[in-house]
Amino acid sequence: MTKRERVIAAIEGRETDAVPCGFSLHFPKEQAYGAAAVDTHIKFFEETDTDILKIMNENLVPYMGEINKGSDYSLVREMSMKDQFMQDQVALVKSILERCDKDAFTLGTLHGITASSIHPLEKMDPSYTYDGVREKLCRLLHEDRDTVLAGMQRIADVMCELAKTYIELGVDGVYYAALGGETRFFTDEEFEAYIKPFDLQIMKAVKDAGGYCFLHICKDQLNMERYKDYGQYADVVNWGVYEAPYSLEEGRKLFPNTAIMGGLPNRHGVLVDGPAEAVKAEVHNVVNSFGKKGFILGADCTLATEQDMGLLKAAVEAARE
Repeated sequence: MTKRERVIAAIEGRETDAVPCGFSLHFPKEQAYGAAAVDTHIKFFEETDTDILKIMNENLVPYMGEINKGSDYSLVREMSMKDQFMQDQVALVKSILERCDKDAFTLGTLHGITASSIHPLEKMDPSYTYDGVREKLCRLLHEDRDTVLAGMQRIADVMCELAKTYIELGVDGVYYAALGGETRFFTDEEFEAYIKPFDLQIMKAVKDAGGYCFLHICKDQLNMERYKDYGQYADVVNWGVYEAPYSLEEGRKLFPNTAIMGGLPNRHGVLVDGPAEAVKAEVHNVVNSFGKKGFILGADCTLATEQDMGLLKAAVEAARE
């Protein structure tokens, strides 16, 4: 099987010649944009030999002005694929597709509605912490729900355009990075009203465009039940097995009709500490306990920028044994 055939077979629940793999990381800032990003992506794919070529996306919804109260969110204007941050991402994808392994399965990264809605806030103050900016979004919604939701709708609409564009460019699927499941921010009712409709709108756009949708559920202290209905638009689901925490077996019950991606922690354990023999042993343990069918080996989330590529290559090799 080619890498692409192997991934698609796993998605469809068919037998594969080996367990496919997909890993990614955020590259250093000086290698995250333009030609340097293209070179770094290709080097990463060649060194690790992963089946899935995930194209990162550091071209985020930009700063549009000081947003300090709910009504200020009206500054989040309507956007289109003609905006520079979108054009930059399109250029990156085109260049990587021209140079990458044509037998590989390709994914374009799309930041979900929660992440995309806080990106304009993050750029107001470099000292913002993740929790701080998430708490601010919650506060803004409480202050002026209608204005903030209208701005979030404008963001969701352009993300649907990005999803469609990814598939038109020739990418096999979209890696949809979802936030909002952490119980310390939104209540279940708030998630249902503020986040879920936008998430499903964008995921549906991926499917309508003819692409595979990889749902990534990020962060810790999650209520995974909030995502149960997302399975209708997801082909693959990935989450923090160790971070959430929520086991692979629990995830298979929650998402019975999708493939599952994961199995390894991303910032501790064998991928960090090694040695290669320990990596291979852990991969064999994960595969033997969970099974090969409908499974893609991956990590909880992005790996550390300083990841030892030799250890990652060992994981890929073990999955093919």
